[in-house]
Amino acid sequence: MNHLPKHHINPDLFWHDPYPALKKLRETAPIAFVLELGAILISRLADIAKYEKKIDIFSSDQPGRLMTVLMGQNMMRKDGAAHVAEHRAIFPSMSPKTVKNHWKSQFIAATSQILKTLAPRGTADLVTDYVMPVSAQALIAITGLNNMGWREMDRVSQGMIDGCSNYQGDPQVTARCSECKAAIDCHIDARLAELQTAPDKSLLSVQMRAGLSDAQTRANIKLAISGGHK
Repeated sequence: MNHLPKHHINPDLFWHDPYPALKKLRETAPIAFVLELGAILISRLADIAKYEKKIDIFSSDQPGRLMTVLMGQNMMRKDGAAHVAEHRAIFPSMSPKTVKNHWKSQFIAATSQILKTLAPRGTADLVTDYVMPVSAQALIAITGLNNMGWREMDRVSQGMIDGCSNYQGDPQVTARCSECKAAIDCHIDARLAELQTAPDKSLLSVQMRAGLSDAQTRANIKLAISGGHK
């Protein structure tokens, strides 16, 4: 890292529109250490494709980074055999075959119900009235947290996303993320006993059956929620 060019950004401008800064980086320092983020940014696709495979340099194992601190060490923050083991554990829930033969019908049913609810109104916002509940209902099904309403899923998803991108250290954002994390854990707790006796193809259930630890299981559920909705 010491040999990399050092680059400054304006965090507020970068938050609202990162593209001018990224354009400048591509032109002047496509691989640079950005001091305000405390991170290396790689801004060219060819370089990303080349260097992401070098886990001795760019390891996914980042114990001090925001995502790991806030939600636990999920499979995205592991390399090699550790990552592969968890990928195999969740595959029965996420495989194309499972999506086609199991989840698809549930997705269609939930979407149809949402459309029926919207029909009498005669008008709707495509994103807030349709896309958000459809996406949240799909995530509720596939995670196994069917004790969570779609608005709550939307809320905790946004809270986790905001927390994991809170490089400025806003204490209010961190507090909201911690509260969302606790809410997810409560919903997981409420499902464990039922899934022990009546397992299904949900992400929570397949991880339990695969023998992943409670910490691994919860971290991967939070990963799905933070990345699977927005």
